[in-house]
Amino acid sequence: MRVLTGIQSSGDLHIGNYFGSIKQMIDSQGKDEVFAFIANYHAMTSVHDGERLASLTMQAAIDFLALGMDPKQSTFWVQSDVKEVLELYWALSAFTPMGLLERGHSYKDKTAKGIASNHNLFSYPVLMAADILMFNSDIIPVGKDQIQHVEMARDIATKFNNMHGDVFVIPEHRVAENVATVPGVDGQKMSKSYGNTINIFGEEKKQQKVIKKIVTEAVPLEDPKEWEGCNVYNIAKLFLNADEAKELQARYERGGEGHGHFKLYLHDVVWEYFRPYREKREYFENNQDEVREILAFGANKAREVALPVIEKVRSATGIQY
Repeated sequence: MRVLTGIQSSGDLHIGNYFGSIKQMIDSQGKDEVFAFIANYHAMTSVHDGERLASLTMQAAIDFLALGMDPKQSTFWVQSDVKEVLELYWALSAFTPMGLLERGHSYKDKTAKGIASNHNLFSYPVLMAADILMFNSDIIPVGKDQIQHVEMARDIATKFNNMHGDVFVIPEHRVAENVATVPGVDGQKMSKSYGNTINIFGEEKKQQKVIKKIVTEAVPLEDPKEWEGCNVYNIAKLFLNADEAKELQARYERGGEGHGHFKLYLHDVVWEYFRPYREKREYFENNQDEVREILAFGANKAREVALPVIEKVRSATGIQY
């Protein structure tokens, strides 16, 4: 079973990235055939400064490795190092109805929030389809908001296959239901685009300050509090086992503690959870040539899978003559 995921290099990795796809991917290593890439082409929808994008790409690679990406067990590369994906993107565009893209929830949501509309934002799902289909992916771990993009990839692949034969594997999405949508500090889906993230790595005081901004209801200190629907609880439970979650629920129901206490608790939980990863990250930060070697090795492995697929596409579409 081949599992594929990609993370944009458009900013700091946050816990929505981690629980939405990275953790699933890391946990799949040794069980499934894991393909994971840094989506720097996708990041160009929001990052327009070249130096910053290059820096963020290296940062994302370091973060992935720190969080447990094993380049010996998995295939790990930077999207732009396998140029064939752009060729496939163009070929798939010919099989993508405008209406399909116009119905894109992510595109409509982002433009409604004031993000500038342009072609790469609009055609983002076609490039994502190329990423998925290029590598014969069986399973795509996603958050709930990304299910539609996988369905689009399926639609495009099916249309291509109907005309040219079984060129592409038809992928399935995988959503961990308990983390289908990770809430941000404002209660919306956690997203860099919305500026409501809790970063995985960074300064402790800064993380604590962000967690203090989590939107909660105004309830007197002594009163019991609702844990269901509380943004603090819904983030904290991602890090807790069943007994720890029940204990936190009991604290809410007893009263005598304010949401400020629960925010401090959340900070401690998050900070301790990622402590060993921070130590590993420091090593890769100080050995970036080793990171580049790992990425080059991964790109070569990815290209070995991509080339037979793009050859089929070239032959089917007449580009190869």
